Amino acid sequence: MSVKEAVLAALKELILPELQIIRQEQAEVKATLVLTNKRLDDVNAHLMDQSRRIDAIRDGLGSRIDAIQDGLGTRIDAIRDGLGARIDAVREELSTRIDDTNKRLDRLYEVIVRREEHHGLEVRVSTLEQEVSALKKGLAA
Repeated sequence: MSVKEAVLAALKELILPELQIIRQEQAEVKATLVLTNKRLDDVNAHLMDQSRRIDAIRDGLGSRIDAIQDGLGTRIDAIRDGLGARIDAVREELSTRIDDTNKRLDRLYEVIVRREEHHGLEVRVSTLEQEVSALKKGLAA
């Protein structure tokens, strides 16, 4: 055998089994890569499905929340209107009571003034009676 053939035979013995192992490992890596890609696709599909569900729930909740807010707004407006009407009624009642009290105070003032006038008149009448009495005594004497 020539050197060339001997070197070639030695290389085949050393390299061919290694190449075979490398090819086998490459095939295993490819198979693993295919399986990993398949799993990633499945996970991605699952995430997309979950995202769609979340969007659907968010949309449903959003419309429900809007409906609740509208209902509450309507109820609050009704309560505000009712309270406004009650406040107006109380204000009107108080105004009427204040007017009645003012009339009573005016009447009381009139009565008090008349009493003071009456007292003044009593003093004047008493003074006049004394003067008349003094005049009668003066005429009689």
